[in-house]
Amino acid sequence: MNKNLEVKEEIKNEIEWREGDMPYSTQFGDYFYSKTDGRLECNHVFINGNDLQTRFTSEQSFVIAELGFGTGLNFLETARLFHTLSPDGAKLEFHSFELFPMMSNEIDKALAVWPEIEAEKQRLLNIWPSSFEMYQVFQFKPNISLHLHVGDVNEIIHQTDLRADAWYLDGFSPARNHAMWNENLMQAVSDHTNSNGTLASYTAAGWVRRNLQAAGFTIKKCQGYAGKRDMIRGVKLLA
Repeated sequence: MNKNLEVKEEIKNEIEWREGDMPYSTQFGDYFYSKTDGRLECNHVFINGNDLQTRFTSEQSFVIAELGFGTGLNFLETARLFHTLSPDGAKLEFHSFELFPMMSNEIDKALAVWPEIEAEKQRLLNIWPSSFEMYQVFQFKPNISLHLHVGDVNEIIHQTDLRADAWYLDGFSPARNHAMWNENLMQAVSDHTNSNGTLASYTAAGWVRRNLQAAGFTIKKCQGYAGKRDMIRGVKLLA
């Protein structure tokens, strides 16, 4: 993993709260999750898109990687599901790359709407730091670890030995955050994916699909969430 553990300077994504508790990034001009229901979106796009309900029941060791930790919603919903479905002794390693980690009070406010993950949220808040290093590991539960990589993913992903079984591609909209979806980064995602590893994303932008296909993924468009026409699922081709 990242060898350099120097403490990062204070960095922050400016957030506005719209409609009471909806976090909105003024830097990227986008919401952190679906205005309809971010938790249901997580399940539709990332959980179902990577077929995790089936895979969690049979795997003893599983690694998920994510572009964009945001509020932590995807991680908490994934941890809740893994705890429910996984066999005895199974372990989950969850890696997330985030340029602007939210503060604990912001996470608390953003996730308050979902009582289904209240216990998981409180567990996260109990271990969440007030300042961040480039790479930190949090033992969320005895069998679930959260690996937080802080910085520009285009640079720091090359400093890891990560090999993921599934990816959540959840950066802000490609139209507003081009750097999170560029060709070189999609190739790095592929390089850090096990054979037959999968990915899922809410976006089906043509140039994103082409970047992923060029990196070695087969890509399929599927029904999006909450009236959105398309999302994508992908599988890494065997070498």
